Amino acid sequence: MEKRAMRDGVHFIGVVDWNRRLFDSLIPLPEGTSYNAYLVEGTEKTALIDTADPALEHVLMEQLRNVEKIDYIISLHSEQDHSGSIPSVLAKYPGAEVICSPKAKELLVDHLHLKEAAIRTVEDGETLSLGGKTLKFIHTPWVHWPETMCAYLEEDKILFSCDFFGSHLATTSLYAGEDPMIYEGAKRYYAEIMMPFRSIIRKNMEKLEGYEFDLIAPSHGPVYDKPAFILDAYRDWISDRVTNLVVIPYISMHGSTELMVDHLINALVKRGVMAQKFELTATDIGRLAIDLVDAATIVVGTPTVHFGPHPAVYSAVHLANALRPKLKNAAIIGSYGWGTKAVEQISGLIPNLKVEVLGTVLCKGMPRKEDYAALDDLAEKIAEKHNGLDPAR
Repeated sequence: MEKRAMRDGVHFIGVVDWNRRLFDSLIPLPEGTSYNAYLVEGTEKTALIDTADPALEHVLMEQLRNVEKIDYIISLHSEQDHSGSIPSVLAKYPGAEVICSPKAKELLVDHLHLKEAAIRTVEDGETLSLGGKTLKFIHTPWVHWPETMCAYLEEDKILFSCDFFGSHLATTSLYAGEDPMIYEGAKRYYAEIMMPFRSIIRKNMEKLEGYEFDLIAPSHGPVYDKPAFILDAYRDWISDRVTNLVVIPYISMHGSTELMVDHLINALVKRGVMAQKFELTATDIGRLAIDLVDAATIVVGTPTVHFGPHPAVYSAVHLANALRPKLKNAAIIGSYGWGTKAVEQISGLIPNLKVEVLGTVLCKGMPRKEDYAALDDLAEKIAEKHNGLDPAR
């Protein structure tokens, strides 16, 4: 793909990774991803903002083949999908200076073995003139590493937002518009990567309030040509608002837990509560993470394996704890053969979830009439907590 003009002297250099299906050996990428770099040419100096993952650096370098000089390589984030091709860019432009936040310098030296002499750090609010184009650096720590920052192109009102507002999406579309598919991709990205830092993102969002944006250009996914589309979405996601949705991650080894889950869902629906179940042997964990963004309640369903929860349930609960969603309520249901410690072990896995535990329903073997009655009681408690909540989107 050739570089694409966004504004006079500003080009998108997109490296689209159509085939990648896993990020950090953890995060599913059902729609692939992109590694976005941006070329900003002033009357005096030229800056390259971010690079690309080393696996596809040849695509980036091909787009730079006719660029005679680069004076500055702006590293907004030290992770390799952003900065991994800096050594190759420096080899082509040996006089270029790497610009980064103070906390990023050590990381670039450690991860890429860059020479310290090639790196210049910039403070929060510092500017860099390219001649007719001025980049202002905005430190946005923990979005999602401690050293991350954004760059604001003052004359063109473009925010180069790094991982902030990104989406894992492989597409030839340069701009996002208000595409529901891009909204979904951005919500998945927020859920999987940003949600653990929700309170810090609030503070970083406040730092951006004084700026006017014509474009928001993230490091993954399309450019937002209607910035309110993504800004309003983030304001919603980082708020304390929860919706009328119950998420139910579960495993059923011999059918008992499945019967309980299905009965609970029917009981919830009768009471006007929406529910989504996730059978964990076949679930895309990103899909689960998306629904955790604004669900009010989680119900964990598990059989017992050697006195504890099924390992897949253990993993899903550990993930939910790490993501720190704004859940308000929790419950545990499941089955066992002769004895169980599943409730105690699951409860010990979620110290980060500030939830009210609405109850547990465990049955020995197949559920009986009294077990179904207990599930009805649990559904009633959940419905009371969900009364008046907005519908899930």
